[in-house]
Amino acid sequence: MKSIVTPVRRSPEEQAKYEATFKEIFEHGFGFNEVIGLKVESFNPESPRLKFDMRPELVGSYIHKRLHGGVIATALDTVGGFAVAVAVADKFASETAEQIVARFSRFGTIDLRVDYLRLGVGRTFHATANVVRLGGRIALVQMKLKNDADLLIATGTAAYIVS
Repeated sequence: MKSIVTPVRRSPEEQAKYEATFKEIFEHGFGFNEVIGLKVESFNPESPRLKFDMRPELVGSYIHKRLHGGVIATALDTVGGFAVAVAVADKFASETAEQIVARFSRFGTIDLRVDYLRLGVGRTFHATANVVRLGGRIALVQMKLKNDADLLIATGTAAYIVS
């Protein structure tokens, strides 16, 4: 008879610590994320999500009052990195928050492509990502940025070093 091995998961307390640590890192550890106002909305490995509100400091066209393209690219890159962090934490679910942070310290963006599809107009924006492949050294991610009317503003694809 074949035995089934259930992988060890971190405790609820350790999971809460991991989430609090990564929320702090993504919202306040990167100064530009803090300037943009990026906030963690979901740690769900299936749909990690960040959000931010439109503010005058984020305007790229003073005539049209739309988001700056650099803000859009930053939101997509950040949600891509966040998705990789969530996927790695899920893959190594027995590791502590400190061990996951140590892994995260080796991450970096290798390549980023952004497709601007619509004007960056809205009150609130939501960035989501899907990890297409999580390898031992490289992760591939697809990202989306939508506004509060659920219109797709931009998409992105990125590769991240994970080791």
